[in-house]
Amino acid sequence: MKSVIEKKEGNKVSFNIEIKWDEFEKGLQKSYLQNRGRFNIPGFRKGKTPRKIIEMNYGVEVFYDDAINFVLPEKYETAIEELELEPVDRPEVDIETIEKGEPIEVKISVDVKPEVELGDYKNIELEKIDYSVTDEMVNTEINGMRDSNARLVDANDREIKEGDQVTIDFVGRKDGEAFEGGTARDTKLEIGSQNFIPGFEEGLVGHKKDEVVDVDVTFPEEYQEESLAGQDAKFEVTINDIKEKQLPELDDEFAKDVSEFDTLDELKEDIKGKIEEELKNQEKVETENRVLEKLIETSQVDIPEGMIESQLDDEVKQFDVRLKNQGLELEKYLELTGSDMKALREQLRPTAEKRVNADLILEALVEEENIEVNEEEVDKELVRIAEQYNTEDTEEFIADMKRGDLGFLKQGIANNKAIDLLLKNIKYN
Repeated sequence: MKSVIEKKEGNKVSFNIEIKWDEFEKGLQKSYLQNRGRFNIPGFRKGKTPRKIIEMNYGVEVFYDDAINFVLPEKYETAIEELELEPVDRPEVDIETIEKGEPIEVKISVDVKPEVELGDYKNIELEKIDYSVTDEMVNTEINGMRDSNARLVDANDREIKEGDQVTIDFVGRKDGEAFEGGTARDTKLEIGSQNFIPGFEEGLVGHKKDEVVDVDVTFPEEYQEESLAGQDAKFEVTINDIKEKQLPELDDEFAKDVSEFDTLDELKEDIKGKIEEELKNQEKVETENRVLEKLIETSQVDIPEGMIESQLDDEVKQFDVRLKNQGLELEKYLELTGSDMKALREQLRPTAEKRVNADLILEALVEEENIEVNEEEVDKELVRIAEQYNTEDTEEFIADMKRGDLGFLKQGIANNKAIDLLLKNIKYN
């Protein structure tokens, strides 16, 4: 019996599956053989009780549930293929009645991959962004190199000024009482770094070595220690040492000291080239994101909740991996942040929705443009992955990967080709 779709509402499809009694009987016998050891009936050894006796004692339906679970999956897969459906969630199964000797009608309801109404992807307009290298970018990099190669020289004969590195002792008090974490000795601080509470560094400017300075501050409202957030405090600071940061001269000698280049101009040109490469990569990533967001805005797709929940499962797993890489367990993170799994999933939901949306739209674009992936492209991607993970034997890795299902990999390549198509059709305003 060929399955027929009875009803379709949105992304939910309903259809019937017929299980003939002789097929169901095989499932009943399999269920009996697997479960007979669970029954204890006087007069029979455990595991040796005839099926008929068990059914007489526990009811004929005692093996029905398992029998359905044995028989239905294959029937379900066949029906899905016949109806050309792409389920995205577990099906809902409804069996109203089972009568011995009669075919069993099973009603299936399942969410399927939604249809996508693509926007005008050939005429997406974006604002042009300038990604060219500026002298300021190069100078910022050069100044960073000067700063990291600066010398610290004694400046205890003058007052503290911006840029100095000072060594201090301090005691913090709120309402006259010292608070936990507010006391330290021989702490090094660069004036102007903004590494301390707002107003603290500014309060030291103009003072000299061995002075004891009272600095009044107000803790930020978002300060991590709740008992201090938004509170006024006074720090008693003893200035132990003042050093001035002496930057190296910006000349050819500097270039020789910090690089393999003989002149400052050569160093600047190298820095410019590296920044250009970074900006080129940044431009590609940001333009891809922008054009995809525009297509999402103009396309229509009703995403089933099951797809979002499935993606959320993946997001949580990836979040867990990132935490583990930082040496933190997910359970500990939730404890430290006063959160729970429900709150975390809600936090990750926008990302999950966006990813599902983007994947569906790109898949629709791949289909619309008949984008195909050839073996050469697959091999190239497998080599890239092998290099990324530093596999010892690239050929063996590729062969092993090809023994599995490469559908996900091919879809990823196709999606990237679809994005390239979008990039070619951008209209800049």
